[in-house]
Amino acid sequence: MDDGLSALRSVAHPVRLRILSMLTAQAMSAAEVARELDLTHANASYHLRVLHDAGELQVESEEKIRGGTAKRYRYVVGPAVARSPGAWTAEDELAWQVATHTEIVRRIGHGAHGPGNSSDIETWVTPETWRAAIDQVAAAMTMLHEAAQPPRTEGTIHVSASAQAFVIGDPA
Repeated sequence: MDDGLSALRSVAHPVRLRILSMLTAQAMSAAEVARELDLTHANASYHLRVLHDAGELQVESEEKIRGGTAKRYRYVVGPAVARSPGAWTAEDELAWQVATHTEIVRRIGHGAHGPGNSSDIETWVTPETWRAAIDQVAAAMTMLHEAAQPPRTEGTIHVSASAQAFVIGDPA
């Protein structure tokens, strides 16, 4: 990014997290994002540009509308996606976590009864156990991203999943 903002920091905004989740299921234009999230077109367009400039969104298509061009953006998840590696700082990581937790609080406020899971642990395990656990978490999140459907598709339920797992350094 030309202003030095890391890709992680660019995502560290509750609206941008919602946009990424929504664009996992389908490509959308700024106007469509604005309608779905009840934003102004200018606000949706700004957030899409920030995410695109950070390498988080791909332009899937462009179409001519009223003398202009509407880009349809898509969020693609997976190891084959080329994202700017950027040097993530501790501040970037913290900003992302704060945005994620803000978004989780919003989602919990809209929660419904149904199957779910909530868990937390801080412990010591072998590196092999840790690798196996991380692989399973990554597989579950990839499965959800790949199965994502457009909002309110018949036969679907609105769900939320968030995972943070990391190695803790010893305090000096």
